[in-house]
Amino acid sequence: MSQPKPPRMPPRWFVRIAWAFHRAYYRVTGGRRGLWKPRPGKWGALKLTTIGRKSGTERVAILGYFEDGESLVTMAMNGWGEGDPAWWLNLQAHPDASVETTDGVVPVHGRAAEGEERERLWARWGEFGDDDVDAYANARSTETPVVVLEPR
Repeated sequence: MSQPKPPRMPPRWFVRIAWAFHRAYYRVTGGRRGLWKPRPGKWGALKLTTIGRKSGTERVAILGYFEDGESLVTMAMNGWGEGDPAWWLNLQAHPDASVETTDGVVPVHGRAAEGEERERLWARWGEFGDDDVDAYANARSTETPVVVLEPR
């Protein structure tokens, strides 16, 4: 039996342009568009503001998420490319950050889920959308961190 083909991923330049467009769309609309709450079968979008690990300045990323009790859960997937995204490296260096959702701004503390918690939260990602998260994750050489943003 042959190995399944890894999913086709868009070129890195396309992913970076899409991220830049989403942030710009959010800014141009004054924050009225670009964020949404998760609902059954669909993840939401939030704005995460971290402190740069080298620069010490605020950095913004818009990320997909779902709710797990009071916590918000996302993945440090870097567009399914290799390496960790800058926002995750920043959050590891400075775990206290802020999150903006359609409900407002909340100060959070970020951490990686581990063990059974990671497995449970990873499985929940399979409920959101058509993509096979396991196939995308298997295309990476390292494990994709599941990040829990807990209210402070």
